[in-house]
Amino acid sequence: MASILKSLRLAADPNRLRLLLLLEQEELSVAELQEILGKGQSQISTHLSQLKHVGLVDDRRTGKNAFYRLNAPVDVMDLLRRAAPEIPEAAEDREALRLVLRKRKDRMRRYFDELAGKFGREYVPGRSWKGIAEALLKLLPPMVIADLGAGEGTLAQLMAQRARKVIAIDNSEKMVEFGSELARTHGIENLEYRLGDIEDVPIRSGTIDLAFLSQALHHAPHPERAINEAWRILKPGGRIAILDLNRHQFEEAREMYADVWLGFTELELERYLKAAGFQKLETAIVHREQEAPYFETVLVIGEKQGAVQ
Repeated sequence: MASILKSLRLAADPNRLRLLLLLEQEELSVAELQEILGKGQSQISTHLSQLKHVGLVDDRRTGKNAFYRLNAPVDVMDLLRRAAPEIPEAAEDREALRLVLRKRKDRMRRYFDELAGKFGREYVPGRSWKGIAEALLKLLPPMVIADLGAGEGTLAQLMAQRARKVIAIDNSEKMVEFGSELARTHGIENLEYRLGDIEDVPIRSGTIDLAFLSQALHHAPHPERAINEAWRILKPGGRIAILDLNRHQFEEAREMYADVWLGFTELELERYLKAAGFQKLETAIVHREQEAPYFETVLVIGEKQGAVQ
């Protein structure tokens, strides 16, 4: 009986209870638990050690990694499961677990990340990222695209090669003037620049096929408003694509780049999109810089449900 009482006393801690509820669903590493819970490695390891000591969890080593699994008696977990509604973070933990498990399955991406890192390292005549980008752009169907937070509009000008129309939105008059002049000089007639804010987009509702935000969302005071605006201007069946920084700790970015947010986790971006009504969400870390501060780029795609009109 003392063993059961000790187990219950340990498990009564909200953080340890969260760990047990997660391990009930899946065997997980410390790194994966860190990502789900947003806690430090030492704190999680301490909790796991205590739970292991009383026999509630067990571990399995694979190379340098240790995976933890539930070892608690069924009757103990029955009691603890009843307490789960009292832990407000439990529902968020389940969502974060889903994302972590999806990443785990996407092992092929690691291979392609390595492959991409080799691209261009050795000279091969005629091979370049620009050439690949141009080819992929040509394969896009003609669409009406909103480039939200476009800056001078480099990406907008590239997308205009294939798009039916591109509307580039930026809140800087100088950027809009500069981009408009470039479009006129190069005869890009299907590219229009408009002065406006991504939280209050000067585009009619339901008129856009693709809303694109590239490294713009972390400048928005209210990211959820920008995403709600993207939803508003999209046609049913339209899609949103966000390229932004993964969450980082490089505080200097606030002064150096006027960043309001130090990036976003994939889970945070998923929550924003779900709250706005987007479905069929896909997320991935698509680039990792090799030099400090080692910024990572996260891609998130979602769809506004409904048939394209």
